[in-house]
Amino acid sequence: MKDAGRQAHWENVYTTKGENEVSWFQQSPAPSLDLIVRAGVTHKSAIIDIGGGASRLVDSLVEQGFEDVTVLDLSAAALAAAKRRLESHLGASAERVSWIVADATTWEPGRPYDIWHDRAAFHFLTDPADRAAYIERLKRGLKIGGHAIIATFALDGPEKCSGLPVARYDSESLGRTLGAAFKLVHTQRHEHATPWESRQAFQFSVFRREG
Repeated sequence: MKDAGRQAHWENVYTTKGENEVSWFQQSPAPSLDLIVRAGVTHKSAIIDIGGGASRLVDSLVEQGFEDVTVLDLSAAALAAAKRRLESHLGASAERVSWIVADATTWEPGRPYDIWHDRAAFHFLTDPADRAAYIERLKRGLKIGGHAIIATFALDGPEKCSGLPVARYDSESLGRTLGAAFKLVHTQRHEHATPWESRQAFQFSVFRREG
């Protein structure tokens, strides 16, 4: 799917559906938070959430005192919804968040981050050229010694999401895709319950940027 088509798709999703009307909605992003903490972050660590949409991960990070949080997504509507929610709940604390409307395959990182978090964005990249472009941005956007936390559908997870095909992974196949610059340091399976109580098998993998 071309960049413009991807953006139009996700703008339509976030302008026609409520926050809890999409399958990936989480009331609490506990698996992601746990892995971010396990990566040895401090409150000053730079964290970016790729494809964050209207996710509540940003709320939890700000509530826990993280001072350098960025959320990137294709959909301006999704980020606007997340920003409004954050400002409503946390007031001035929301000002510490940076919001970027961009495609992770074409975006040019302006700085390196300590944590690159991606829950369910990478697996939508079914074109090898798009995956390669994403990985180049990952290399430029993650510090040496930093950690990439990437969650995709597991090998027995859904074949489609939001009407789009996905690429499913286990930690080994994802590691091969990312390449030798990233060393797998942790992996875990997660059974996600959708708002309508169906189950989706996710694979969370943590990689350290080696060089």
